[in-house]
Amino acid sequence: MTYLNMDGYAAFVWPSYGIAGVVMVALFVAVRAGLRRDERTLDQLRAATGGRRRAAGAAHRAGPDQGTGDSGAAAAAPPRTTTDPGGPERERHGDALDDATYPSDGGRA
Repeated sequence: MTYLNMDGYAAFVWPSYGIAGVVMVALFVAVRAGLRRDERTLDQLRAATGGRRRAAGAAHRAGPDQGTGDSGAAAAAPPRTTTDPGGPERERHGDALDDATYPSDGGRA
């Protein structure tokens, strides 16, 4: 009986177990309901399209602006790397905050 009494803390321990259990059951029910909803939606989409699937290379045949990297835009330059006088190597993105936070003199003005 001492175990169930929890040395006088039973009024705090058992309700917390109960709340945790209720939350876990609620999460399980919510995930299960979402899964069933998504499965119904997928079945409806399959029925509407006749069960057809997109060809594996369809994304590459879509055109240059569809994420193939041929859009003509220049690729972003990789961040510069520098060694801070007082610390390890880090990435620099060229913002003013970098220079304010890590001055070139190592914080000694």
